[in-house]
Amino acid sequence: MTPLASKCFKPFSPAILGPGGVVVAPASAECRTSDITLAEFKTLTGKMDAFNPAAQTPQAFLGGTPNFRTDIYSGPSSGHLLSHKESIELFKTLGVKMTPELKTPSVAMPFNGFSQEAFAQKMIDEYKAAGIGPRRVFAQSFDKRDILYWIANEPEFGRQAVYLDDANLPAELPGFPELAGYKQAGINIVGPPTFALLTVDSNNRIVPSEYARNVRAAGLDIITWTLERSGVLADGDNGFYYQTFDSAITRDGDVMRVLDVLAQQVGIRGIFSDWAATVTYYASCMGLK
Repeated sequence: MTPLASKCFKPFSPAILGPGGVVVAPASAECRTSDITLAEFKTLTGKMDAFNPAAQTPQAFLGGTPNFRTDIYSGPSSGHLLSHKESIELFKTLGVKMTPELKTPSVAMPFNGFSQEAFAQKMIDEYKAAGIGPRRVFAQSFDKRDILYWIANEPEFGRQAVYLDDANLPAELPGFPELAGYKQAGINIVGPPTFALLTVDSNNRIVPSEYARNVRAAGLDIITWTLERSGVLADGDNGFYYQTFDSAITRDGDVMRVLDVLAQQVGIRGIFSDWAATVTYYASCMGLK
């Protein structure tokens, strides 16, 4: 545990446990980057985003990694933290494209005089200062205002900015008129969760959803999220990302059928994954970039 814990917006609070260790109220803590300086941030070690809701101590709270994950890289010598600017330099050496997400601030904006527009501009400025061409950057945000800001003020970057969709259920997805409005506003790429793009037909086969067809009819490209975040698929009840087509999933290898429908029938431009091997294997076999 680091002394910086004393600066957390909401310090650690242990879980309240009932008979048999049942969690009555989960353990909690909220530590924001806005609570500390960059120099202080760089003294920390990164780890997978997980917590133990039954924790009685801050050390135990940092556990809770799902059993299909690994903590092999979460030791004191691992998880070296980088600033955004430093990450760009790393990506330059690796020769890769970049998909930075402008996170929604936990603090009210402006924060210490720093506006949301300045926040959106600073992210792009760091790519420009590093000499990164706009074609290598797919800036993304769940806030439509950020996307429209980039389109208006940094059009070369805004041209391939990704408007992420935060729908939790199919009923929350936009219809064709709203999607067509995105295109008219200059948005070219949407980023919905995977469930939005797939459904099952009368034979329980995975097929593109109505939303997916509407997106393509509106002239929008798609970068979806997130593969390899749902654990062991053969166990069933695969949760958020599979909610619209889970009935067609019976084994772990079915993830390849999911990818195939997304790539060949939906026509996605890309997909985010927590474990790149599956997507890389499929793309290599199919001759995709």
